[in-house]
Amino acid sequence: MFGRPNVAAAGKLAVVAAGDANSVRAVAPLFDAIGQKTFIISETPKDANIVKLSGNFLIAAVIESLSEAIALIAKAGIDKRQYLDILTSTLFDCPVYRTYGDLVVRGAYEPAGFAASLAHKDIRLALAAAEGLRVPMPFASVVHDRFLALLAQGGDRLDSSAIARLVMHDAGLH
Repeated sequence: MFGRPNVAAAGKLAVVAAGDANSVRAVAPLFDAIGQKTFIISETPKDANIVKLSGNFLIAAVIESLSEAIALIAKAGIDKRQYLDILTSTLFDCPVYRTYGDLVVRGAYEPAGFAASLAHKDIRLALAAAEGLRVPMPFASVVHDRFLALLAQGGDRLDSSAIARLVMHDAGLH
């Protein structure tokens, strides 16, 4: 499933499913109750897992790159909120940029909607899957190490967007 707690509470998750057609059909009413759309990937259950892991990798990559861009403009003296408004009104008008961009701009890393420890786990699993499939994912290694650094500094219970703290620190923006 894709969606943070507020999306889940509204019953608007995106459900990713895989499995025997009869089994998926049997649980469809449950998917409909929690989600606004169900994507049936294949008849192989593990395929839904790789879709979820790859999606979570993309979210982590967005958080890292968005944090770096925000650090750059903040260091130049440009208003972070205005910058985010520009991005989400033009090039990146989508939930992941709006949601995580807002958390980064506000520095709001608690309570965790998706804990950094869980994001780290998913990146680690995505890298393991990539290795098994012989798919190089160099940027996944970068975000893996960013999450590992956050966890090493006690950020286990912070939101995954808290990797922005490390980016801001690296830029001299405390």
